[in-house]
Amino acid sequence: MKSILIKDTTREEREQIVRRSLWGDCGIECEFCSGCDNRGGGTIDSLYKPYIDGEKEISEINAEYRAPFVR
Repeated sequence: MKSILIKDTTREEREQIVRRSLWGDCGIECEFCSGCDNRGGGTIDSLYKPYIDGEKEISEINAEYRAPFVR
């Protein structure tokens, strides 16, 4: 399995990683979907943009997203 860390991927690969992983998670494609927005996370583009742009790892974004729900 190939690493998904920013240092090991290109921007295009990160876009594909985000789309592929979320599509597999909820069963629908992200285009025109507002599912993440409905859960308070914003659109997929805004939620995972820091990862796609190489600023934050997916694990950091996921932890920040879950923080309000975890005691």
